Amino acid sequence: MLKGLYKGPRRDERGITGLETAIILIAFVVVASVFAYTVLSAGIFSSQKGQEAVYAGLAQTRATMEVKGSMFAYGNGTPGNMTVDRVSFTLTNAMKGQAIDLSPNDPVGNNTHVTIISYTDNSQHISDLPWTIQFIGKNNGDTLLEQDEQAVITVDLETVANGGLLTVSPGTYSTFTIEVKPVTGASLILNRTSPARIDPVMDLH
Repeated sequence: MLKGLYKGPRRDERGITGLETAIILIAFVVVASVFAYTVLSAGIFSSQKGQEAVYAGLAQTRATMEVKGSMFAYGNGTPGNMTVDRVSFTLTNAMKGQAIDLSPNDPVGNNTHVTIISYTDNSQHISDLPWTIQFIGKNNGDTLLEQDEQAVITVDLETVANGGLLTVSPGTYSTFTIEVKPVTGASLILNRTSPARIDPVMDLH
C-alpha cells in the first residue's frame, strides 16, 4: 500500500510541455532575427561608407590636372646677369570629367580666383603668386578647364607684396617648386632647376 502511494506522485510528473517548447523556440527565433538585423544593418552601413569613399576618390581623380608638354622659363635682365621672371606650362584634365575653375589671379591681385599657385625654393615661399591663363585649341571661351581643352598658365615670379617689390626670380642652377592647388582635386607639383645660363626663353622639360 505504501509502495503504491510512493509511486503515485512520480507517475504524475510531466516533462517540458509543448507550450514551453514553443516559447523557447520563439525566443531563439527572435534573438536570431535581432542578431541578423544588426549584422545586416552593419553590412549595409559599411557598404554605404565604402561607396561614398569610392565616389569621393573618383571625384578627386576626375578633378585632377596634368602638365601637357614642357615648362618654359623666360629670362629678364642684361646678358650675363639675367634671372627667370616668369614660367609657363600647359594644363589639361587628367581624366575626362569634372571641369576645373582656372579663374586667373591678375598681377594686382583679386578675391575671385580659387586655384592657387605657390612658389618655393631653398630660401623663400610665396603662397599665392599672380598668374594668367590663355586657352589654346578647342575652348568655349570661359575659364573652366574642361574635356579636350588645353590652358597655358603663365606664372609671374616677380610680385608685389606688403607694399614693396618681392623678387622671387631664380638665377642659375636654382631649384624651385611651382605648386598648382585647385579648389577640388589633387595638387600639381612641378619641380624644376634653372640651367647654367639664363636665356630669354628656356625649355625646362
